[in-house]
Amino acid sequence: MSDTRVEAAYAGALAAFKNPMLDLLHGRFAPFVVAVLSVTFTSERAAVPVVDAHAEIGDMLDRLRATGHAEGEGGEVMLPVGTARELCRQWVRAGWLLRQIEGEDEVYRLSAHAVGALEIAGRASGSRARVSESRVRTLLEAVERLALDADPDVLTRVARLTEEIAERRAEIARLDRTGVVDTVDDDTLLEQAENILHLTRELPADFARVVESIRAMQRDVVTDLRQDVRPAGEVLREYLQRGKDVMASTPEGKAFAGALRMVGDPRRLDDLATNLHTVLRHRFTQAMGPPERAELAAVGRRIETGVAEVLAAQQTASHVITTQVRTHDPARDRQVDDLLRDVMVGFQAWMPSSRPAESVEPLRRLPVADLAHLRQSVGELRPPEPPAPLADWGDVESAVEDTKAWGGPGYRAIEAHLDAYVAARAGEPVDVAEVFAAAPEEIRRPVDLLGLLEIAHRRGMDETGEIATIEAVRADGVRRRFAFGEVRMKADGEGNDFE
Repeated sequence: MSDTRVEAAYAGALAAFKNPMLDLLHGRFAPFVVAVLSVTFTSERAAVPVVDAHAEIGDMLDRLRATGHAEGEGGEVMLPVGTARELCRQWVRAGWLLRQIEGEDEVYRLSAHAVGALEIAGRASGSRARVSESRVRTLLEAVERLALDADPDVLTRVARLTEEIAERRAEIARLDRTGVVDTVDDDTLLEQAENILHLTRELPADFARVVESIRAMQRDVVTDLRQDVRPAGEVLREYLQRGKDVMASTPEGKAFAGALRMVGDPRRLDDLATNLHTVLRHRFTQAMGPPERAELAAVGRRIETGVAEVLAAQQTASHVITTQVRTHDPARDRQVDDLLRDVMVGFQAWMPSSRPAESVEPLRRLPVADLAHLRQSVGELRPPEPPAPLADWGDVESAVEDTKAWGGPGYRAIEAHLDAYVAARAGEPVDVAEVFAAAPEEIRRPVDLLGLLEIAHRRGMDETGEIATIEAVRADGVRRRFAFGEVRMKADGEGNDFE
């Protein structure tokens, strides 16, 4: 029995060490890989353009070689051989980096395995997690919440809530009675902050695993779709539903959907930012190093970034699957397969009878289709009949006169009447209302009053502050009374404004 357990444990250990995360940490140049990846990829810079990554990693590699880190104390080689481009390609093949197209740029991203490895290395190089009150409380509260959610008994739930309410009321009564809040010493607060950092360091790897599980499901769906020979309707129903419910198709996606219900609430994120600001203003944070304080301040941003990456991967997967389903044509794929198969058969038949270096006559042009007689003349462009004659408008002159009567001001007639009126006044200022009242009915329309005021403004006029009334005659003979501010026009104003 003991031998069986040992063999099973050994087999499990072998499988575990084939994991890219342990492979990274157990590799020959693990310190260099961990250092370079942790410097290149940060929480604020999750994606790095390929060209920039090659340049930065190459610069770091040259700097380490120049400072004497190429060999260890016993002459052991500590840095890999090759350029930054070659190293990045090796890391992509090993599953530590992901090379993707985002927008118009090609970028590198850390895989979930690399994020997990950097997390383990960071915990090992920093302060170790200790068994403390905060960690034990987190464990006990998690177990209590699990038991509360798993127990469907109503009486048990009511009893627990009643006990919690009684405790809260007792605390409120004590605060009202004493007015003193129990303070917590700085060591305990520092330990609680370290516990929070320990929990948040696991978030990037969790988000990365969700993203990679969604992309793996996307690849599986597209691969199955391309190999599918089922009816198109069945394929559409199945894969469109999987594309719609992509978050419910993987265990990591289901877990993330549950977490999203909590962190997706804007009020929770606002409360988180407020609480972090309160914590960072406390004096106990001065005992933390600058990296720890920066990491504590970036908890909210790290959550928002991880959620955004998962939602973007979900949207991309849904779009790719939907597009593939819509463009997938099994009949066309079978035609392409048949064509390639015919080409392979032709090669197999030609190869045994061919000689080395024998030339092959290429296909210089595509075959031309054999068409029947084409039409050589176009249709008749001229219409079969001339256009119909224009309608007779009758008396055109009367229509023109009627149009003029309802048109704009008659500036020439108004100016002629104004000049005659001014000349009769022997150079004295004239009242615009009197000028309009003395005009014939043909130029006493409402619109002619506007024309007269415009001419008076051009020649110079003064307002008297009184109200003048006039009677205008429309083109149809209807009379209208208008009131306006009385103005007087200078007699020596220039004429012929509208020549």
